[in-house]
Amino acid sequence: MNDTMVTLVGNAATAVEHRQTTAGVPVARFRMAATSRRFDRTRECWTDAETSFYTVRSWRALADNVAASVAVGEPLVVHGRLRVREGEQSPERGGQRWFAAEVDAVAIGHDLSRGTAAFRRVTWARSVPLPPQSAAATDTPTPASTPPPSVTESAAATKTERAAAASAVGSVTA
Repeated sequence: MNDTMVTLVGNAATAVEHRQTTAGVPVARFRMAATSRRFDRTRECWTDAETSFYTVRSWRALADNVAASVAVGEPLVVHGRLRVREGEQSPERGGQRWFAAEVDAVAIGHDLSRGTAAFRRVTWARSVPLPPQSAAATDTPTPASTPPPSVTESAAATKTERAAAASAVGSVTA
């Protein structure tokens, strides 16, 4: 299948809706606004063109990470498959045809040309337990596994790291 892959640069226009399908698969959805700018030579200034709005969907681990990382108004870069849906309203509602542009995201990140970010790797617990080892096979006891920290614990732990990184970036001289 030939998919149309697009890369959008814009801002999160709505809060992320994070849900699970009936099969238990995480899905996140939000609207994104993208406005192109051009230089107007007659007025010698930059002007905004029309704003386009896209519905962005993400699945599985990407959906969980988007829900923990994206807020309204943040600058984003989205890469994914473009889907254009069309339909027709009922005759009671005017019977007009409508079109909607949606992107099934493969990757979503903050636009670093407009700010800084600090990456935090998420560690996931294994869904399939490891086979038990016999006591004769090993002489050393195995350490108890600890669950991965929650997103809020990770965010709180790295808040000072981000502040230190931002001040370090600001204090670098050329």
